[in-house]
Amino acid sequence: MRKTVVYIVLTIILLVVEVLIALFVHDRIVRPYIGDMLVVVVIYTFMRIWIPDSVRRLPLYVFLFATGVEILQYFNFVELLGVGDNRFWRILLGTSFDVKDILCYAAGCVLVWAAERKIRHL
Repeated sequence: MRKTVVYIVLTIILLVVEVLIALFVHDRIVRPYIGDMLVVVVIYTFMRIWIPDSVRRLPLYVFLFATGVEILQYFNFVELLGVGDNRFWRILLGTSFDVKDILCYAAGCVLVWAAERKIRHL
């Protein structure tokens, strides 16, 4: 139960940071790169709320999910769903494919994997 509370708090804090970055940071490093790294961390911590026991490959699954969403952006998924006029869905699902985003997702998942590994060995 304690781990679940920790992951709930982490998810909320990281989600607030992500929203603040999206709304107020308009630079060339934090928003496009740190934001993309952070989004997979948010997804991971959210998943750990529901999967409290360590799933060894969860960072890989999060990476594959994020990469899948990125690939859907290549095919203009937001427009295919018919929600292209809705700002919320455009922000949530994204609208432009970029290979650099996938590299950021990989970096974020490696960071999560390393952190979990370090925590397990404490």
